[in-house]
Amino acid sequence: MLKVSYKNVYPVGPRSCYDESKRAGEAFIKAYELQHQMRTKIVRIFNTAGPRIRYGPEFGRVVPNFIHQAIHDEDIIVFGDGSQTRSFIYVVDEIEGILKMVHKDEAIGNVINLGNNKEYTILELANIIKDLTNSNSKIIFNPLPIDDPVRRCPDIQKAKEILNWEPTTSLRDGLKKTIAWFKDNERKS
Repeated sequence: MLKVSYKNVYPVGPRSCYDESKRAGEAFIKAYELQHQMRTKIVRIFNTAGPRIRYGPEFGRVVPNFIHQAIHDEDIIVFGDGSQTRSFIYVVDEIEGILKMVHKDEAIGNVINLGNNKEYTILELANIIKDLTNSNSKIIFNPLPIDDPVRRCPDIQKAKEILNWEPTTSLRDGLKKTIAWFKDNERKS
């Protein structure tokens, strides 16, 4: 029997819609599998970034928001003290993992995390983006939102074992490609 645990899911917190929608989606897939004897696979993705990713406060994506702020020399807004960690995966690596998942029968019935297991603090991310964009932006600290996770880092062991997959693009290399796209895209608009 497949055993999956959910950690840090608070069903009535300010960000509960996000957390619960992901959990409910997986429950619906499992229910459909059981009801219709289907062969299913569940992939969990973590902090994807790359060209064409949208920025803006309504999306809540730190990488494109920091890039947009940095290339315009706007203040880079860090929530909390910036010590919370995230792990970022370049979109091409993630797509390769998803394609491997689709084509591996060994993945049937599994929940597999696709992400990067190298963590960076949000403050480190802001400084790397400032450096790569040669930005004059100042880093400004705003209060940390309620229920904002202190750490997000996937365990990708099953992806390594079942899919023979792990990300190959470094954070800096992925950011360079994403920054180049942002700069080119903003010149055209």
